[in-house]
Amino acid sequence: MAKVTELGYLGLSVSNGEAWRDFAGGIIGMEIVDDGEPDRFYLRMDLWHHRIVVHEDGGDGLAYVGWRVAGPVELEEMGQQLEAAGIPYEVASAAEAAERRVLGLLKLVDPGGNPTEIFYAPQVDKGKPFHPGRPMFGRFVTGEQGLGHVILGQHDDAAATRFYRVLGLDGAVEYQLATPDGGTAQPVFMHCNERQHSVAFGFGPMEKRINHLMIEYTELDDLGLTHDLIRQRKIDVTLQLGKHANDEALTFYCANPSGWLWEPGWGGRTAPRQQEHYKGDVFGHDNEVPGYGIDLPLK
Repeated sequence: MAKVTELGYLGLSVSNGEAWRDFAGGIIGMEIVDDGEPDRFYLRMDLWHHRIVVHEDGGDGLAYVGWRVAGPVELEEMGQQLEAAGIPYEVASAAEAAERRVLGLLKLVDPGGNPTEIFYAPQVDKGKPFHPGRPMFGRFVTGEQGLGHVILGQHDDAAATRFYRVLGLDGAVEYQLATPDGGTAQPVFMHCNERQHSVAFGFGPMEKRINHLMIEYTELDDLGLTHDLIRQRKIDVTLQLGKHANDEALTFYCANPSGWLWEPGWGGRTAPRQQEHYKGDVFGHDNEVPGYGIDLPLK
């Protein structure tokens, strides 16, 4: 069975490119890459050409999610798995693959309507050192763990779980959280490598396709600097500093220029071999600014 190996890249649709350059580069620390294309620029986190494409097309949400497989054989096998599961997909043209800076690409849509791509062989610029957008003590956690994790909107959590299992991800419900109406939220977290999870869903209705992107620093001090910059700029912090029970990462959630959330973090553990579930987080993550989609009590 072919399996995706990492969350490789994201495409974002934005209405204010300059604000995004300042946020992603000047605050978060990503390298801004401009190849002279009038409608887009790129965010670099390591030696890949990019991990995020920022499309300046007037939108403010998720454009697509890119999942990596090992090579051309695995891409062909993935196509066969999708066909056997009754999941429609398209084989991208050579021009479309080149636009993504990969050698092969499938295009499809997940059950929540999120544009999804499966690719192999990203462009890696080993002769171009990574230069962060602001001074950093360390780097971003990427490598075999991919760029981070995303929380996506879904209409049917069971259908989404089946879809991502076809792609080779594993996981299930990890939290049981009390909701204000007396019910219980049971979000699903799924992983495809040592990162504790690469995608999650099940937090209820979402205004946008994506609720948040989590990125992780190798050094605690970089998380602290980012937190200071966010506070100095008076950017909304929806969930304060805290430590998750599932991935054990120290994180906080802040608004980005498109009105959804980024979760800078540090210290995440690897995926456990056996499933666990939790009733809340270790500490923190108190809700400071509501209205961004995750207002559930996490402790």
